[in-house]
Amino acid sequence: MDEKLKAHTHVLDVEGILNSKGLSLPNTPKPSGNYLFLNQVGNVIYMSGITCKFNGEIAYKGKVGKDLTIQEGYEAARITTLNHLSILKDYLGDFNKIDKIVKITGYVNCEPTFTQVPDVINGTSDLLVELFGDKGKHARCAVGVASLPGNAAVETDMIVLLID
Repeated sequence: MDEKLKAHTHVLDVEGILNSKGLSLPNTPKPSGNYLFLNQVGNVIYMSGITCKFNGEIAYKGKVGKDLTIQEGYEAARITTLNHLSILKDYLGDFNKIDKIVKITGYVNCEPTFTQVPDVINGTSDLLVELFGDKGKHARCAVGVASLPGNAAVETDMIVLLID
């Protein structure tokens, strides 16, 4: 194992934790346009926004607070996180190269009067902390939007710091 990885005494068993929660990583999604799902600059990975598709199918469609409950939105946010993790695993090989989740931006498909956007994006935040502990604590922005691709309920993007 690389010396810098050895210096980080906490070995991440993200997939083991997911399995203990009855969760699994979806198939690695493919971009739906002319862009990269991630772009590494130095030891920082910038990840594109991804919706709540699971194995290519949008799991939660519609406006949270109107068509979907806050709990369903929360679950949709968790699915976006699983997609990000699938992309990271495919790119990195494992999760032990991750030093920290830096920032999340969450977008919730909702009516203009919906004020519980942060409760929905907690699905992403909670899952990252469950999986990565302190390395999963991140800065965040949660925004309500008029629509998302495919009428998805939630989309998130992510910035990840790698061990340098």
